[in-house]
Amino acid sequence: MTNNSKVLALKYRPSNFDDLIGQQIIGETIFNSIKNKKIPNAYLFTGIRGVGKTTIARIVAKSLNCSNGIEKLCKENLCENCKAISTSNHIDVLEMDAASKTGVDDVRDLIEFSRYGPSSAKYKIFIIDEVHMLSKQAFNALLKTLEEPPEYLKFIFATTEVKKIPITVISRCQRFDLPRVKSMELFNYIKKIKEKEKGNINDEVIKLIVKISEGSVRDALSLLDRAMITFSNDKELDIDTAQNIFGYFDKSYIIELIKFILNGNEKKVIETYRSIYDKGIDPKNFLNDFLEILYYFKNIDSLRLEGNNFSINDNEFNEINEISKNLDTKVLLNFWQFTLKTLEEIDLVSNQNLSVEMFLIRLIYLSEITKTHYENSDLQHSENKSIEINLNNQTKFENKNKNKNENENENNGKIISQIKNIVQEEKFKKSAVVKINSFEELIKFCIEKKELQLKYELETNVNLVSFKNQSIEIAFNDNLNKSFVKDLSSKLFEWTGLRWIIAFSKKKGIPSLKEVDKISKSQILATAEKSNLIKKVKELFPDSELIDIKLDKNN
Repeated sequence: MTNNSKVLALKYRPSNFDDLIGQQIIGETIFNSIKNKKIPNAYLFTGIRGVGKTTIARIVAKSLNCSNGIEKLCKENLCENCKAISTSNHIDVLEMDAASKTGVDDVRDLIEFSRYGPSSAKYKIFIIDEVHMLSKQAFNALLKTLEEPPEYLKFIFATTEVKKIPITVISRCQRFDLPRVKSMELFNYIKKIKEKEKGNINDEVIKLIVKISEGSVRDALSLLDRAMITFSNDKELDIDTAQNIFGYFDKSYIIELIKFILNGNEKKVIETYRSIYDKGIDPKNFLNDFLEILYYFKNIDSLRLEGNNFSINDNEFNEINEISKNLDTKVLLNFWQFTLKTLEEIDLVSNQNLSVEMFLIRLIYLSEITKTHYENSDLQHSENKSIEINLNNQTKFENKNKNKNENENENNGKIISQIKNIVQEEKFKKSAVVKINSFEELIKFCIEKKELQLKYELETNVNLVSFKNQSIEIAFNDNLNKSFVKDLSSKLFEWTGLRWIIAFSKKKGIPSLKEVDKISKSQILATAEKSNLIKKVKELFPDSELIDIKLDKNN
């Protein structure tokens, strides 16, 4: 295979420490340790895919065995050792894939092979990729050799799952955690490769490649390769075409979706999601992308500080920034928790697409409920604060007039007791006031005031948890009207002249009145089924069935 026919990820694979992308500090550390002859028995490289674990392993192998020495390490004209290591053909450098050789017998063969010294190089080196795939017995067999190997033997391990490696193995290695490559650094590198390959791709597409690759150099080069192969004509590859090539959909759709959710526009929410689904997005991937956008809404200020983040473009950034100004953090946190819960439950339904649509509809209700609840809470807090300020001012007034007579003090007391009523009367202009002391009284008052919709919701879709001190705590089902809290709060204030807090609880609450009626009816039917009369009827008419009972109120 010629160099020009190779895929970009192989063609531009670093061959020495100077060529490394985003791992310069690690390269410098290893270079100095070899130069000063402080070489560990084993190296362990860990990190996500495509950040250079196997590449650095080969560079270390070349640095230890280069015929010219570490300070004159081959760069262009490779010596025999470096050339053989680069092509994985060196007799003393054995590369093993632990994913295909996981057993203890494979490790025993390795240890047996290690008893013999190197044939042509200075060190015999074992490079084991995805080392976490080895079995527990294989790791145990390796421990002794790993701790006290012969002077000529070195181990180099690479893994993406370092937590799966026994701590006894990790403690015997010099560990290096390879970070993701930073966005700007990867952008400049991909742009340079694009220019070398004379690719007709604009900067917006390169930013998209960096965003999708998530800090992986190999992923970025593979995406660049795909773009250049698929779009090799004279016309420049634009961002819309690139999104179709990479199977990536524009996140501005989700931003638009969240806007419709917050506005309560159910029709637009469903239409927007279906257009996203038609582009081929998987429901689980959609929910993960939804979480990502929620994160940007919550942390838009910190994104401004980073500067090198290509996760969202300028238009998306400005739109999120504008919407988030009027968005309560509590709403976002509730959305976040509800999305995580949906991700856990999505596999329970065979058609995941339907689950996501219902999830979005429920978010509309959740948004309305959260906003109404906190508006009521804030209003109550505002009233209390106003009263507290007036009371404090009145207290100061009393302290300054300690020598006044008792009549004046009594007048001051009357003023204090009237402050709350004055604030409420001036603000809300309410006169008629009644007392509602229980849930049952609330339902009766709904009947008196002919608020039949509220009565229906309270009896059918609400499970009472507690009712006390101008506070109602309830649980509810999915059929609850989305304007229920707002309507009930408004009517309670109109009837009682007081602000009520309506809170939602995770507790189940007592059964609704409709549920109680249904239970009572079923119990009556069950009792009647056992009566002698019904038994005689069923003897005469075997196919008969007891459907309902009307009780005689006179007996």
